[in-house]
Amino acid sequence: MSAASALPRSGGRPDGTVAVEAAGPPPVRRVRRNPVTWVKRGGLSTLVFALPVLVIFGVFSWWPIVRSVVMSFQKTNLVAPATWVGWDNFQYVLTDPDLPTAIRNTLYFALLALVIGFPIPLVAAVLMSSVKRLKGLYSVLAYLPVVVPPVVAVLLWKFFYDGSADGVFNTILGYVGLGPYAWLSSPSLAMPSLVIEATWAAAGGTVIIYLAALIGVPGELYDAAEVDGAGIWQKVWHVTMPQLRGVLFITFILQIIGTVQVFLEPYLFTGGGPANATLTILLMIYNYAFGRSLGGDYGAATALSVMLAAFLAILSLVYFKLTSSWSKS
Repeated sequence: MSAASALPRSGGRPDGTVAVEAAGPPPVRRVRRNPVTWVKRGGLSTLVFALPVLVIFGVFSWWPIVRSVVMSFQKTNLVAPATWVGWDNFQYVLTDPDLPTAIRNTLYFALLALVIGFPIPLVAAVLMSSVKRLKGLYSVLAYLPVVVPPVVAVLLWKFFYDGSADGVFNTILGYVGLGPYAWLSSPSLAMPSLVIEATWAAAGGTVIIYLAALIGVPGELYDAAEVDGAGIWQKVWHVTMPQLRGVLFITFILQIIGTVQVFLEPYLFTGGGPANATLTILLMIYNYAFGRSLGGDYGAATALSVMLAAFLAILSLVYFKLTSSWSKS
């Protein structure tokens, strides 16, 4: 028998040659999963190492969430025995006349924070990445406000926002013939003043994120854009922005979530005033729980917290659903 006749055949060809079929890979044997094979493959040791993390995460993260959901259906002040009231807490919160004001102020703060605070870290990161010297010093100076304790930063800016003619900002503006302005006492200026301080305090972390992302942008793209005669802003728009699309989408939703949960600035600067001009949802939650008396209405506070968490969860899911294809394109 010849060697050719020993080969597997799939049929003859018009020219008399024989087509040889390539042998495929051997079939993969599927091992049936059972407790014995799971243990032999290291599943038990993996569970032992992961168990402390799961317990800590469950006790300090998931259990408070479950407890808050249960408490939102109860009437309790954490002293007297809790009473099950069903949806009464949600109905009470939804009919509170201050709720529309708190929602409007929170959305206003989030909008101002996006308009003012979202582009500033990006511009600062692009400018810092383009410098040749002292880049580390600029990074430290940009991140320094994040290191300052938030309460100290707010109290410092509260001193700057002194509404008298001797205030720091009013003194500076007085040199050019402006002011004095009642920064924290004016309903129209209070919220923008809070946004400016919050932007100063939080921009440093975002700048560092953008600087880390800019390291991964290929330098050849900038060289090609420069050969084509692109200026600095054309490079930013046509090279930097497309390369940072995924990071921008993440920081955008994180900033929305963070600004909607603003509490420290309204609480320490104005306490929600003047005339509820800076009353936010989280400040309203605080007032439910602690602002009225020692035994606050924790049921109403947790009910509003659950509604806020549900809104942010739905918003995040919709946002990631809409932007999943854009961030990958």
